[in-house]
Amino acid sequence: MSRRPLAAVTGAALVMIALSACTSTAPQGGGEGGPIQVTASDTTCDISATEAPAGNVAFSIRNTGTKVTEFYVYGTGDRIVGEVENIGPGLSRQLLVEVPQGGQYTTACKPGMVGDGIRAPFTVTGNVAGATSQDAVLAAAVSGYQRYTNSQIEAGIARTQEFVDAVKRGDVPAARALFPISRTYWERVEPVAESFGDIDPRVDGREDDERDPGVAWTGYHRLEKDLWVTGLQPDSAAIGDQLMADMRDLQTRAATVALTPVQLANGAKELLDEVATGKITGEEDRYSHTDLWDFRANVDGSQAAVAALRPALDQRDPALGPVLDARFADVDRLLEQYRAGDGYVLYTQLTEQDKQRMTQTVDALGEPVSQVAAVVSGQ
Repeated sequence: MSRRPLAAVTGAALVMIALSACTSTAPQGGGEGGPIQVTASDTTCDISATEAPAGNVAFSIRNTGTKVTEFYVYGTGDRIVGEVENIGPGLSRQLLVEVPQGGQYTTACKPGMVGDGIRAPFTVTGNVAGATSQDAVLAAAVSGYQRYTNSQIEAGIARTQEFVDAVKRGDVPAARALFPISRTYWERVEPVAESFGDIDPRVDGREDDERDPGVAWTGYHRLEKDLWVTGLQPDSAAIGDQLMADMRDLQTRAATVALTPVQLANGAKELLDEVATGKITGEEDRYSHTDLWDFRANVDGSQAAVAALRPALDQRDPALGPVLDARFADVDRLLEQYRAGDGYVLYTQLTEQDKQRMTQTVDALGEPVSQVAAVVSGQ
């Protein structure tokens, strides 16, 4: 689940990580075409360059502080052009973004991964062609994945309506049963859902997430607490109605969002990171303990993104596909061990050994999935 309540992700013209085979612009950055150096501390965000030509722009972020940090490149309206999260103290991470259109952008380091961050203006000069216009295989991958996300959102609206209807009629057992089912569709397409930063915190925000003053806590997890902890509240029905409005808003926006092949690849890895940081830890569904439903959905979404890219992967790196198949199968076999009827056991029933085995299996899958972006981008 996102912890980015103040940001919105990539828009149609601003896309994360370039397909270098489809553009003549090499990565730009610090001297000799190397990456722009970012030194992030707990109180500063020093960037070695504040301007780059349109195309591929590379950043190397080093965390010299004591807090985990993030680095973002924003476009107009806080649309996220590129990001890298969970940079621990003493660690460095790389970020490559494609910015085909010149203009004014913003960079930001976020010590503690909260708030607006330490921001500075960043200028992109000139314009270049979009990344997917010259590759029919990759264009087909994007088109197929967009059909998948649209179908998942449509199904999610139907199941979430059933969940909200149960809340509104005060049927707590039915609402509890429908809660993890309705969330499945959201979790499968979460990277796309997070591309609209105002929707994500309303739908999937947690009680302790940072919000602007006066902004109420809404969405799935607010209703989760009502159902499992406090009992239904006078405003639970209104929270449900707002959830449905946000899901329909997501459907409208997702129908027109422009994705890139590398966004699909990065989204596949992001979903596995969600499993590692939220589901395996029990952090996500802290009241209902239905985390394994989300675990399954995240893996499904990751696999769907990889499957869409598979023809391109097989062209560029025939050895990678079979490895991905085997690692996804390992995760499938693992999750089947925790089946309970049509769902899964509660997180509270897992042992430390169970959690360790899950972590190891997801990490083993994450390694080859992390290679997909480089393969499809020609890096």
